[in-house]
Amino acid sequence: MNLEYDQMSTRQKVASLLIALGPGTASEILKNIRDEELLEQITYDIASLDKIPTEILNRVLEEFHSLFLASDYLSSGGTAYARTILEKAYGSEQAQKMLSRLMTLLTKNPFQFFNEADPTQLAQSFQNENPQLIALILAYIKPEISAKVLNALPTDIQAQVAFKIADMSSTNPEIIAEIEKIVEGKFSSVVTQDFSKAGGVSTLASILNRTDRGTEKNVLEFLEERSLELAEGVRELMFVFEDILQLKDPAIQRIIREVDMKDLAISLKGVRDDLKEKIFANMSERAQTVLMEELEYMGPVRAKEVQEKQTKIVGIIRMLEAAGEIEITRDTQEDEYIE
Repeated sequence: MNLEYDQMSTRQKVASLLIALGPGTASEILKNIRDEELLEQITYDIASLDKIPTEILNRVLEEFHSLFLASDYLSSGGTAYARTILEKAYGSEQAQKMLSRLMTLLTKNPFQFFNEADPTQLAQSFQNENPQLIALILAYIKPEISAKVLNALPTDIQAQVAFKIADMSSTNPEIIAEIEKIVEGKFSSVVTQDFSKAGGVSTLASILNRTDRGTEKNVLEFLEERSLELAEGVRELMFVFEDILQLKDPAIQRIIREVDMKDLAISLKGVRDDLKEKIFANMSERAQTVLMEELEYMGPVRAKEVQEKQTKIVGIIRMLEAAGEIEITRDTQEDEYIE
């Protein structure tokens, strides 16, 4: 892909920034993106951007650094203070551009943390709140979530909130930001490398190896829909829990010694029988008995917990590989010998 900085979308710039920050930091940032669609789009861009020129990455870093400075000034003394400081540093025209872009970012989709909460619980928590506040929140979160919350509110509050939403005019972004901080705290219970060679499928694979299984699954499915070639390229460079089947027996035995037996039992909930058999075949009789008892008496386990344990074990496997104690081979074909 031939990149021109002036033609790059904001999403592509974000993807470039994540590439520049490296897999470890990028994965931590991706974990905190609650909008699944946005997460999928950014990871797609990371996979699509290959060999980003250093000049473009430097410009991206400069732009984000400027936005960070503007944000810092804004939080220190409001819009007027930020404008004064930025005008002295960059001139009035550039300062206005930076502030406009920052205000757009700051005012885009506030209250998004409510999208992850249970609508019924939200409605119960909102019952004693001012209808104006409820209306402000519902106006910004996903419509399908707002609808469920509105349905669950008492009828008298429903009408007031609906009227407030319909009658709502523009609100100062700084006020919204302050309200968001207060609301998030109140309802918290409910709710450096060679840049020129970075990017592409290897970067995305490295990031996904550090995310949870749910994120990994969503991103790979999205990639398959958009570009099967990209998805296959990422998969080839990733190690996922099911790839334990491809490991040699000594490697599996070494991994088992590092893994907590209860974690292993949870991670095996709902996996393929051949994967379970492969693991059992590499355990002593005593260890097999312990694992079987754990599985037998465990009962139902939340899918999220299974994913967490699988991610934890994959992390152990990657650590052992990095230490040179095991070798990960992703080719299922037999080794070829040359005489």
